[in-house]
Amino acid sequence: MKTLHVVGYKNSGKTTLVARWVRLLKEKGLSVAVLKHHGHGGQPDMSDVTTDTAQFLANGADSTLVAGGGAVQFIWNEEPGFAKLKEMASTGKPDVLLIEGFKKEYGDKVILLRDREDWDSLQNLQGRQLVIGCPEISTDCPHIHSREQAAQIDEWFVEWIGRGDGNETV
Repeated sequence: MKTLHVVGYKNSGKTTLVARWVRLLKEKGLSVAVLKHHGHGGQPDMSDVTTDTAQFLANGADSTLVAGGGAVQFIWNEEPGFAKLKEMASTGKPDVLLIEGFKKEYGDKVILLRDREDWDSLQNLQGRQLVIGCPEISTDCPHIHSREQAAQIDEWFVEWIGRGDGNETV
């Protein structure tokens, strides 16, 4: 399984990039899982309060799993560590696991920059594979100057997927 983090600060384009790469990988016939860090403070949006799931959680369930219509929804009322999250996200044995966020965790990373200040804060992250944005900086890894250069970014990604490195087991 190939694993790649897409990191950056709010409004740097992480979700847009991950969503585009999911589509690209699916078009190539690969299976894809995504693990996202909810970095907005507090819990992620939960089910509508009128659903059975919300009632179970409100009454103290530690977790709830709902299956139907070809989909499964799982909510765990505690946040496990990163290794467990990766294990859960890759339960279906995907070809690729894209991770949005978790910048301080081990792994290959694409760094999205809005400005020089972002680079000053993120330049020491380990696992840098690609930096996108902030054309005035210099880096020791591939650097695409703008997130608007989608074709060049996607070309880099397809090449990265095809390389033998970056494989890991969960």
